[in-house]
Amino acid sequence: MVAASLDRRRFLQFVAAIALAPESRASSGLRVVVAGAGIIGASIAWHLAKAGASVTVIDRQGPATHASRASFAWINATWSKQPQAYHALNQAGVARWKLLQPELGLPVHWGGSLEGNADPSKEKELASRVAEQMAWGEQARILAGGDLAELEPNVDFTSLRQVIYSANDGATNPIASTQVFLDAAIALGAKLLYPCELVGVNLASGRLKAVATSGGDIAADRLVLATGAAADTAKRFADWDVPQRDAPGVTAATAPMPRIINRVLWMPKVHLHQRDDGRIVLGEEDGPPASHADRLSGHPNDFPSREIALQHAERILKEAQRYVPDLTKVNFENIVIGWRPMPLDGYPVLGASPARPDVYLSVMHSGVTLAPHAGLLAAQEITQGALAEELKPYRPDRHFEPTTGH
Repeated sequence: MVAASLDRRRFLQFVAAIALAPESRASSGLRVVVAGAGIIGASIAWHLAKAGASVTVIDRQGPATHASRASFAWINATWSKQPQAYHALNQAGVARWKLLQPELGLPVHWGGSLEGNADPSKEKELASRVAEQMAWGEQARILAGGDLAELEPNVDFTSLRQVIYSANDGATNPIASTQVFLDAAIALGAKLLYPCELVGVNLASGRLKAVATSGGDIAADRLVLATGAAADTAKRFADWDVPQRDAPGVTAATAPMPRIINRVLWMPKVHLHQRDDGRIVLGEEDGPPASHADRLSGHPNDFPSREIALQHAERILKEAQRYVPDLTKVNFENIVIGWRPMPLDGYPVLGASPARPDVYLSVMHSGVTLAPHAGLLAAQEITQGALAEELKPYRPDRHFEPTTGH
């Protein structure tokens, strides 16, 4: 039974590879519709346009209006990215951010991250993880005392037992970065259509001929689904189930403030960083309280009222003030609920649908870290037909084992 399952999987991968091949047409003649104008869709679109494809990006609301809008946007390859192959994928994501930043003008604030641990039972494991990080090429170490004060003079670390410094990390404005990728794609001839909702796919002899949208049909050879946490999209348009779990989180952005913190702070119950424009972004580790389950059942991105939104922001701010006492006189500009695109096993899904191989699936967390590298690999697979070896563990036809990690 196991052998038969493996044989079927190899066959499906073989079919996907054939479908992704550029056939007799040059890549410049390939017509690709990218559904989803978040940071993943935007990166894939730019890389496709750069490879010579004819690209149309559609979105039912507009650029970065869902998961990307609410992302904390920490760019990292820290100790929790396990196993090593997945860690290496994230390292490649960080490296490509650094490569593309000067080329595209991506708004990234580098400087590293500081992760705090207050739990004595985790000390031994984290020390081991830091040693592992160093062996994997990360600039990571455990800091204390004067070193911490020099890096973050306005942060109170006294309640923590360990602080891990990862010097290679950064953070971005996900909305602005999404727009940068889209603008770069448009400059290469890509089209951006919104509001424009994907409603169907038109096939002939099993091959994609057009994409049906709320604005009419668009002729296409390939469709990329980069629709984030919309769990039913793969089943509806790729005839393939990608199991996802709900992973909501609240992020709040302040009005511009004087520089208070220099790095990403990932503390118990709260995380925050400050952008170059002075805005501080705060998020919580556990997401909204379970008492809000009924209200969250429809996956809203906005709170019912500004008053309720402020209650959540003030709760997060109170946790942040334990570590940054000077974080006072805060005016919140944006408070949103984010729904992370989280496959059931926590790992990315990248590759052609085994059932409809002209439809390429792209679902992942953390999408911000992986966006530049995932966009490159997806574009290469779609335009060149060669399957990337490093994406082998993340194909849609794998077995999804539930986990809470990554």
